[in-house]
Amino acid sequence: MQAPLVIAMRCHEMQMAALTGSKQDTAEMSRMITEKMAAATESVVAANFAMAKAMMTAASPDVAARAVSAAALKPYGKRVRRNAKRLAARKG
Repeated sequence: MQAPLVIAMRCHEMQMAALTGSKQDTAEMSRMITEKMAAATESVVAANFAMAKAMMTAASPDVAARAVSAAALKPYGKRVRRNAKRLAARKG
């Protein structure tokens, strides 16, 4: 679970920027918003495709639910892993 790590690193950066009066955090905050919008859009598309595929293959409801859930979460997981790697590299 890397999401809590990403949240903690971003909160730390925002706190340090607030304490020092730095404006360097603006790019990261903008990135947080734009990537969430992109992930939400990608998630909806992936979930719709997974649902359509489940309907065309006459999958059982539990199989369809798992497929749709996995497809919907994949875009978020991809971004969380990338952010954890990027933010950890900036610290080190």
